[in-house]
Amino acid sequence: MALWLVIAVIVVLGAYIRLAPSDPALWHLAPEGEDRDLKGGVVRVVETGSEGLTQFDRIARATPRTSVLAGSVEEGMITYITRTKVFGFPDYTTVQQDGDTLRIYARLRFGRKDFGVNRDRVAGWLALLQP
Repeated sequence: MALWLVIAVIVVLGAYIRLAPSDPALWHLAPEGEDRDLKGGVVRVVETGSEGLTQFDRIARATPRTSVLAGSVEEGMITYITRTKVFGFPDYTTVQQDGDTLRIYARLRFGRKDFGVNRDRVAGWLALLQP
């Protein structure tokens, strides 16, 4: 009986992680601050030129399990959701074009620490922006 209870809890938690709605009012917020690593994410501010968001958007959309939550290049700010392969944990990355500067804020939704996953993803995306 206890085994079935454990299995049921795991199934319910897995379903919640994959199906919980993502409210743009909570996640589509302008990035603030300077470069810093966080326990559950990262903030990066980089000079990219005026086409940085357009290029970044192309790169992010080509990333597996990544979709747009809100925003557009025309609006000057986009929030992406990238889900982990196995469990589907969502990470949110908000990117804002500010003149020739991109402001990027990537963070986890569930848990307290992402073990550098968001930092590494953003670093990979930024590496692809280099000429």
